[in-house]
Amino acid sequence: MNTGTTITYVYGYNLYVNTTNKCDFSCDFCVRHNSHIGSVPASDLWLRREPTVEEIVRSIESYDLSKFNQLVFCGFGEPTCRFDDICRVIDLLQEDGVKIPTRIDTNGTGCLINRRDICPDFKNRFDRVSISLNTDTAERYEKLCHPAYPGSFEEMLRFAKEVQKYVPEVIMTVVDCISKEEIEHCRHICEDEVGARFRVRSYITETRDENEFEKQNI
Repeated sequence: MNTGTTITYVYGYNLYVNTTNKCDFSCDFCVRHNSHIGSVPASDLWLRREPTVEEIVRSIESYDLSKFNQLVFCGFGEPTCRFDDICRVIDLLQEDGVKIPTRIDTNGTGCLINRRDICPDFKNRFDRVSISLNTDTAERYEKLCHPAYPGSFEEMLRFAKEVQKYVPEVIMTVVDCISKEEIEHCRHICEDEVGARFRVRSYITETRDENEFEKQNI
C-alpha cells in the first residue's frame, strides 16, 4: 500500500529517512512551522500512516547510496518514537550488505519515550548521534520546547553523556534563534560538561543552496 508520503528525501549531501510524525516536543522553532525542508515541501513529510519497516528499507535501497555522505534518520517527528523499528531497518540494511554511515537526529528523550535505556542499542548501528540541546537551562528549555515529559532537559543531558559509550561521535546542537549569550553557555555545557561536539544550526526558513548544507555539515 502506498503511504502517500515522503519516506526518504535528499537534503544537501545526505539521504534522510522520515519515519514518524509523533513527537513529545512542540518546539517554537520547529521546521514544521516552515514551508520547505530543502527542496521538499513540508506538507509532503506529513505521514498519513507510518511506513512499515519493509517499506522504509525498500525506499532506502531504491537509491544509489554511494552518492550520499550519510543516512540520517530525521523527519517530521522524533525518530526515537520508532526506535525499535529504526534499529530493525539498520539491521536489515546491514544484512543486505549496505555500507553507509548512519546518523540519528534526536531530542535526547528516547529513554523516556521507550521507558527503558535505549543507549546500548546504538552500538554498531549508529556512527553519529545529533542531539538538540536547544538552550542552556531547564526553565528556558520548557518554554522553548514544551516537552511532554517532566525532567526532559536533565534526561537529554544524561542521554548525551551515556550514549557516547556506544557511538563514535555525539554532537549537540542549538538553533541560532536564541541569544549569543545562551549559545555560548550551551557551548560550555556541551564541550566542558558533556564532552560532545557543539554545532550551531541556522534557522531554516526557505530552500537553500546545497553548498550551504555542505558547509554546515547538515
